Amino acid sequence: MEEVAHQTVGSPLSDGAEATVVAESYLGLEAIRKTRVSKAYRAEAFDRRIRNERLRAEVRLLREARRMGLRTPHVFDIDEAAFAIIMERIPGRTLTEVFTDGKASQQEVLGVAARLGEALGKLHAGGMSHGDLTGSNVVWNGKDIAFIDMSMGSRTPELEDFGIDLHLVEEDFNTLLPDPPIVYQAFLHGYALGNPSGAKKNTARAREIKGRVRYS
Repeated sequence: MEEVAHQTVGSPLSDGAEATVVAESYLGLEAIRKTRVSKAYRAEAFDRRIRNERLRAEVRLLREARRMGLRTPHVFDIDEAAFAIIMERIPGRTLTEVFTDGKASQQEVLGVAARLGEALGKLHAGGMSHGDLTGSNVVWNGKDIAFIDMSMGSRTPELEDFGIDLHLVEEDFNTLLPDPPIVYQAFLHGYALGNPSGAKKNTARAREIKGRVRYS
């Protein structure tokens, strides 16, 4: 069953260092408005240019990921004057909620992890990295994975970027789950299905990154 929290229009969903996100209605549809935050330490003209470039880059990445067959929010509108994107509010629960609220069985958790792996594998196979793949940036509606934030992604990633994505998932699992190695193996199985030609070298780089972090 699809689930979605029904916040009132204008109610805050998140308030981060880079952007604020509020619930909104767009032509009668549930939507969110993501506004890029101004940085006081940057010169005004430079700040405006950076925010505009990052806004446009995120819109491109969301749309290109959709063209790969992945689920991302539809972009309804761009408010350039406010440095904001108005996009679809995807129903479901974040993976953080799925993994921590106690409602999901072990079998469901393993299945969700495998679907996440397959989705990330397809993203990587399509030549894109995510850059910030944590449970709060992914929604599960009971059958599909959706990437809801692509703001840190890259359309010209290197091997290191792919490895970082995988390492971030493992670190997130270690934080959220009581048995992370089992769930991460399910994730890697799905990843190999989504990216059969690149899985071996990308997972090897992820292990290298993990070793660097451990002994740094």
